[in-house]
Amino acid sequence: MAEEESVVRGFSDEFESKARGFGKGKYGKILKTAHTPTREEHKKTMYITGLGIILIGAIGFAIWWIMTCLPTYF
Repeated sequence: MAEEESVVRGFSDEFESKARGFGKGKYGKILKTAHTPTREEHKKTMYITGLGIILIGAIGFAIWWIMTCLPTYF
């Protein structure tokens, strides 16, 4: 029983030491400058993403249509 407790305590100590230095490493500056997007930023992101999905779908449909309909004319 004591052996299991020491293993658990070791894991706990290791986790706590990593958690203390989380914002101080190479990602610390990114974490300090990161913020939740505003409503306007979120809307712009969704708008651009939606347009990209529609554009890629339209290109795929055009390629499919060309590949199925155009060979019958030749």
